[in-house]
Amino acid sequence: MISTLVAAFARRRRAACAAHPERRRRLERPVISIGNLSMGGTGKTPLVAHVARLLLAAGHRPAILSRGYARPRVLEGVVVVSDGTRALAPYATAGDEPLMLARQVPGCAVVVAPDRYVAGALAERRLGCTVHVLDDGFQHLSLARALDIVIVSGRDMRDRVLPFGRLREPLDALAAADALVAQAGDEVDPGGRPLFRMMRRVAERRDEPALAFAGIGRPAAFFQALEEAGWTVVARVEFADHHSYSARDLERLARDATRAGARILVTTEKDAVRLETLPPPALPLVAAPLEVSVEPAAEFAAMLHAACGRGSATS
Repeated sequence: MISTLVAAFARRRRAACAAHPERRRRLERPVISIGNLSMGGTGKTPLVAHVARLLLAAGHRPAILSRGYARPRVLEGVVVVSDGTRALAPYATAGDEPLMLARQVPGCAVVVAPDRYVAGALAERRLGCTVHVLDDGFQHLSLARALDIVIVSGRDMRDRVLPFGRLREPLDALAAADALVAQAGDEVDPGGRPLFRMMRRVAERRDEPALAFAGIGRPAAFFQALEEAGWTVVARVEFADHHSYSARDLERLARDATRAGARILVTTEKDAVRLETLPPPALPLVAAPLEVSVEPAAEFAAMLHAACGRGSATS
């Protein structure tokens, strides 16, 4: 019953937006939205970074617009995490994902605000951005966009709407997407929309046995990526998404690692941002970098280029 009500509300909200497109606020520069249907763990943040790098390589000046979910300190107004030359805000006010993106994509501005229109207007006015990348934007219906890219999985195709599943909206919401992105090998029905395949791999390998831990949407996917890259993972520890680590957590992880025969700790780059203010653990700690590619690459880049050429947002 509750899932039915959530789905009905989501449909009504999206239908109202489609019926009155003039109510959507429009930034001067085009907006490329990267979003998903499910709650975390789809690879959205790595894809945002990949898109921003492609835009930079094509000569654009992108700004990533983020809500800054689960920030330890939520400030009113806009936080400029990076102006495109350096990171300007600490984790406490930036949030883990925006700060990680600022470091992963040098040259790209990162701006955080609950109201992404306000963030984008500041990026245009003060930072000279020429295109926006809207992080987690599929449900942010108040802002018009030139391109709506949605990440989906085979699991999404079989899942239910919250609270009995992980979907924020029913599957028919995908009709509003311009293109879909799925993991390589995932069975997804694109419904006539362009379907791209995303490959993620851990770009670094260590020979020492490791305890792997992560506080992200789907830690199991990170652990699998480590093993596929040749890591020897002898123990795994899962935390909640955006978990706020403590010194006691690191002490326990080091003890568990020693008992399991691990000689190092390994985690994600996003988790590493949340660990920076803590004392170093008793064992070496490695943040495993993740590399992303999207195929067919030429068609994906051409789609981004076309969106950038449309001027102001179109839908």
